[in-house]
Amino acid sequence: MKDKSKKTSIHKRILRAFFIVLFFAFALTLLVFDFGRQQVENSQAREILYEYGLWYGFFDSRTHWFLLGFVGLIFAVAALAAYFLSSALTRPIVKLSKFAQGIGRGDFSPNDFEFADKELDDLNSALNKSVRQLDAYDREQKTFFQNASHELRTPLMSIKCYAEGISAGIMKPDDAAETILQETDRLTELVKEMLYISQIDNITTTYKKAEVDLVQLIKDCAARQQAQADKGGISFVFDHDDSLNYKCVPELMSRAVDNLISNALRYAASEVSLSVHLRSGYVGIKVADDGKGISEEALPHIFERFYKGEGGNTGIGLSIVKTIISQHKGSIAVENSGQGQGAVFTIILPKEKGESK
Repeated sequence: MKDKSKKTSIHKRILRAFFIVLFFAFALTLLVFDFGRQQVENSQAREILYEYGLWYGFFDSRTHWFLLGFVGLIFAVAALAAYFLSSALTRPIVKLSKFAQGIGRGDFSPNDFEFADKELDDLNSALNKSVRQLDAYDREQKTFFQNASHELRTPLMSIKCYAEGISAGIMKPDDAAETILQETDRLTELVKEMLYISQIDNITTTYKKAEVDLVQLIKDCAARQQAQADKGGISFVFDHDDSLNYKCVPELMSRAVDNLISNALRYAASEVSLSVHLRSGYVGIKVADDGKGISEEALPHIFERFYKGEGGNTGIGLSIVKTIISQHKGSIAVENSGQGQGAVFTIILPKEKGESK
């Protein structure tokens, strides 16, 4: 890596280039002028100029120095123009550089700079857009960790209390051990969900899209949870096209559908309906259960992180679904069934041009 102390600023580079060009232009002018004067003095043109009274008008000492002074004035004006031009070019760059340094220190406040040059103005707009995204991401992360610390504290305190009860002999080991195991499972699931949502939220994470059959993807998700459905006496009802190819991130889309099915199984009475269709250039996926539905108070908050409605688990599963669908430029909504039974989650995904059905 080069030593920064040896680097030259743009301002100095521009001035140096202008001065070099002007110096050679000035020297060349002097040489040409002097050479022309010598040639005229040594030629017959001198007699012609004398005859018409032009010799001293052009080449006398006073005129000669006047012309040299005029060239020098041009040189000085050009030098000043170079200085102010280079300052005008570098001043916005210095401002943007200080702004970028502030971003590096964690200051995500947008600036109100306005530049006459389109390129610099476009660069400033891009930096402001990045700052707003970083600010939103920073606030989300702070809220996430605040909520996470609270959610982790609850099962940990419960485990500690029951362990101390066993140690003090005031709790039956079998009953306490059962509670400890339940809280440990809850804690494990919570940590797993938190790690996953941190991964998909990471702005540096990149995923590769691939074309998959959404019908088969949903069937595979249901098959993975068939044992849980059988345990609760719940059956799956499918309604879908023959096949529906869609370009997405397979592992993320599978996780979103898995979470919706898992949520539906938690509240279903006897069945979970799964449907996927292509309508007017959009892919629609529905996951519905025949449970008692979601309370009106909970509906507006159902996708918020760490929000747990009645019978909720970690409060992260549905927020993961929303994040994944948003990353696929889609939308998700929830409502209670028109028959007054169960909740219906509807995903709308834009189908990209060129994708086959």
